Amino acid sequence: MTGGVRVFPRLVAAEHRTEFTRDVLRSGNAPLDKLLGGGVERGSSTLVLGPAGAGKTLVTLTFAMSAIARGERAAIFVFDEELGLLIDRAKGMGMDLAGHARAGRLFLEQVDAAELTPGEFSERVRRSLVERDVRTFLLDSLNGYRASMPEEQSLILHMHELLQFLNRQGASTFLTVAQHGLVGDMQSPVDVTYLADTVILLRYFEARGRVRRAMSIVKKRTSGHETSIREYKIGSQGLTVGEPLTSFHGILRGVPQFVGTGGSPRDESAS
Repeated sequence: MTGGVRVFPRLVAAEHRTEFTRDVLRSGNAPLDKLLGGGVERGSSTLVLGPAGAGKTLVTLTFAMSAIARGERAAIFVFDEELGLLIDRAKGMGMDLAGHARAGRLFLEQVDAAELTPGEFSERVRRSLVERDVRTFLLDSLNGYRASMPEEQSLILHMHELLQFLNRQGASTFLTVAQHGLVGDMQSPVDVTYLADTVILLRYFEARGRVRRAMSIVKKRTSGHETSIREYKIGSQGLTVGEPLTSFHGILRGVPQFVGTGGSPRDESAS
């Protein structure tokens, strides 16, 4: 028999609740964990916000690799980037996504933007949790999620219900949103900061004729966190987070001023 109809019931988070220990999950990157006040809590959602190319995917992959190192399973739903390119990029930074996928520790799924409904996507995520025992989810990105279903008027409501479901199951979710622009005032195509428990903000800034990157935590519901801004670099070893940038003012605007009292901009740790 061919053809037929497949129904995807609406996901109602209130109907799904389980008991779990809300322990702190570390990324394995000590400066990043310190910035986060120790890490992120199990059963919470984290949004990584920043301009294109700032390293949003890399930040979320850091947590996925940490989950796998703990013996847990992770899943990555990719809306924007071609899956093969993501695997190659990650391999260049010491992350063997393909190897983890073959071993059943990581589930990689390229989401076809032309053949998906919100209900079907929620069902795919739910089945990953129930049938594969996945406890760390990466959604990259919400820009692609929104673009894949432009006619759907309730996407944010669907995403809110999905995040609530995952939180109540003790899963940790990491989402990315690409903002418009590179420096200065940034604009987001969709405002979902209120949905996430933790918001990590990435920024480019210019100093001494170089484009540099800065990271800060602008929201964390579940515990305290550092209020400092730290510079970070992306290289063959992945993500390297430096010391707080205490000698600059106006970093988040993109063109900071050096305000240090002893030394010069050259003395900053990541210069």
